[in-house]
Amino acid sequence: MAVTAWWYVNAFETAFNKEIDFITDNIAVSLHTVTYVPNQDTHDFFDDLTNQLATANGYTNESGAGTGKLLATKTHANTLNVSTLDAADPVWTSSGAGFTARIAVLSDVQSAVTTTDPLLCWTDFGQNETASGGGTFTIAWNASGIATITPADAIGFP
Repeated sequence: MAVTAWWYVNAFETAFNKEIDFITDNIAVSLHTVTYVPNQDTHDFFDDLTNQLATANGYTNESGAGTGKLLATKTHANTLNVSTLDAADPVWTSSGAGFTARIAVLSDVQSAVTTTDPLLCWTDFGQNETASGGGTFTIAWNASGIATITPADAIGFP
């Protein structure tokens, strides 16, 4: 299974506009079915997302506006021209029929208003992942962090 992750392009604009503070804001991860098709260039706020799992069978929304599970133990580090965001691995305990997800999306849910909650990045698990009744659904972030930015390239001027 090839797990892939991407930044939403507007994450950088909203960060530069001081709309995102990864450490102090409420950052949430939401789970979506395979039918959500991320658009890196046009999806900018939570209201652009579709096919989030329903609150049932152990999948819960704890971030106010139904936008997923809040990240805990968030960190930010800068090392050797790489800026890294990380947090504890989120865990859901399934019940009943369990649930299935394909895509996880990180968003800043500080405002708790889906039309102004900026998206950061998403991960495609590469296949549907299922938590059966009584089992756990854990997103094990990469050992080197959830997401990285490498600003080591030279800036081009006209």
